[in-house]
Amino acid sequence: MSTPTAVVAMGGHAFMQPGQRGTYAESTQNARRICAELMQLVERGYNLVLTHGNGPQVGDLLEQVERSRERVPAQPLDALVAQTEGSLGYLLQRALLNELRARSLRRYVVTVVTQVIVDAEDPAFATPTKPVGPAMTQAVAEQRAAQWGWEIGQDGQRGWRRVVPSPRPVKVIQRHMIREAALAGHLVIAAGGGGVPCVKEPESGDYVGIEAVIDKDLTSSVLATDVGADLLVILTAVDGVYLDFGGPNERRLGAVTMAECRRYIDAGHFPKGSMGPKVEAIYGFLERGGRRGLITDAEHLREALEGQAGTHFVGRI
Repeated sequence: MSTPTAVVAMGGHAFMQPGQRGTYAESTQNARRICAELMQLVERGYNLVLTHGNGPQVGDLLEQVERSRERVPAQPLDALVAQTEGSLGYLLQRALLNELRARSLRRYVVTVVTQVIVDAEDPAFATPTKPVGPAMTQAVAEQRAAQWGWEIGQDGQRGWRRVVPSPRPVKVIQRHMIREAALAGHLVIAAGGGGVPCVKEPESGDYVGIEAVIDKDLTSSVLATDVGADLLVILTAVDGVYLDFGGPNERRLGAVTMAECRRYIDAGHFPKGSMGPKVEAIYGFLERGGRRGLITDAEHLREALEGQAGTHFVGRI
């Protein structure tokens, strides 16, 4: 039998625990901690493709851009996404290599700066909604909108922020090399921050970066299909998917079929800003032929892989 492949998606907040500032030392320690948990998949015989978010980190870079704009040339958002793919990929790559070495496992680790095609006609470009960068007062936000052409919006109690489009991923450009590296037994880190969003110029066919943010779970779902993954794991801040989360009838879902998942989605159980994209990502993967999906947190990964924790999604039954 061929070696199965698992795609694991983790959030950018995995690098920063509650109460931390996100220093380099903290991020290094947290990367090592989560990579130690991921070794369970390697030891179970999976080829591993790891994706990650970058929300806090790209927000910090955007703030640095704003504070130094008068002295250092500003970089566009797509370039900053690529920077976080490299910097966070480096932390994970180093941590994975050290965990492999500690277990005397001879595997290589590679980080791929990943470009993702989006549709230039995606409705998200007409109505930007994804907050990025630091919060500010309404007056400052309006000044920057007038000066730099920003779209702005209020982000709850945090204040006003720049908002950018969040188009759906269409195709991962580096999908073939990611698949081949994984099938060769290497651990691959890819699609950081959802990948660098690109469109194709109609006349030249050139790939052009665009200032947007792609949901990393949706990109992970597309990538899992592209690499022929058997398992898509989404690691989040809670141990599974809940109905009536935080309410009097809160209940964790154990095993969920596609039909049940569809009913829960249609009933509005999963908010768009939190669990919604994660469940949608798993559902899309299964709908395109994937075999199994899992949502849990890193602390319960071992129990979840043994069927004793997490929320499991299975294909057509």
